Amino acid sequence: MNDLFSNATEILLLAFLTITFLQSGIDKLMDWKGNLGWLTGHFSKTIFKGTVPVLLSVVLVLEMLSGILCGVGIFEFAVEGESMFGFYGATLSAITLLMLLLGQRVAKDYVGAQTIVVYLIPTVFLVYLMQ
Repeated sequence: MNDLFSNATEILLLAFLTITFLQSGIDKLMDWKGNLGWLTGHFSKTIFKGTVPVLLSVVLVLEMLSGILCGVGIFEFAVEGESMFGFYGATLSAITLLMLLLGQRVAKDYVGAQTIVVYLIPTVFLVYLMQ
């Protein structure tokens, strides 16, 4: 129980990323056509216009892996007091968010890019804490 309290910040941030990425990935799985349709329009005038289905698949896999690794990292903290899986999850989460940020910037959706940065800040802080 001591490990949970001494690593509370890391555990809370890992829970945040677990919820964020698993929910987003599950949403993509449950509404693939809706997401694909919206993103195809969103990127219709960009260099990504012909690759939206592939890119959406890549993002889906990265989001699910990020969420799973972060979730496993929480349990690893509880059992061992440190978390290699959590670190990998946090790092993959940061990479995933940077990819999403790139997409928003390329699409010239600057408000959407700002939203990604709101998620990126605590994620980079978590990577820093876990190094």
